[in-house]
Amino acid sequence: MKKKLLLHACCAPCLAGALPMIGDFEISCFWYGPNIHPYTEYKARLDSLAAYAEKNNINLVVRDYYGLAEFVRNVINDLNRRCGYCYRLRLEETAKQAKEGGYDAFSTTLLVSPYQDHEKIKEIGEKYAKEIGIPFFYGDFRSNFRQGQKTAREGGAYMQKYCGCIFSEEERFLSKSY
Repeated sequence: MKKKLLLHACCAPCLAGALPMIGDFEISCFWYGPNIHPYTEYKARLDSLAAYAEKNNINLVVRDYYGLAEFVRNVINDLNRRCGYCYRLRLEETAKQAKEGGYDAFSTTLLVSPYQDHEKIKEIGEKYAKEIGIPFFYGDFRSNFRQGQKTAREGGAYMQKYCGCIFSEEERFLSKSY
């Protein structure tokens, strides 16, 4: 019997890139994206992920919480560290859901992106693995990033233009760092 993995999925393109790299797990995906703004972006990513999961017979667990005010409250005083907060927020909730749902491990599709801080994600994942009592599965899936985008695009998935939070959207337009 395969071990069960709860895979936090931020979007359909990252899911498409991560899935072939994960190995021998029975995978369920978990949507939790209170970092994604504005609401139209949140909804587009969730709807696209749900359609992709259904089309590919992947179980999708959804925690539908937009959370704009809470997210902004927690990052506004140190925008340079907002990504760490974002990783903690999503990985902690994924670990909790995995533990409650009887999964054998948890992970995230963030690990497919060359734009994410893999060391920080790994550190935070291992922290919650220890605290919550469920293993964190780390894999460097970046080599499949472009293929995942291609697969998702060919499947008609929504292709976002920025990481997720309103501040990353601003950076996309202004090409500046905080």
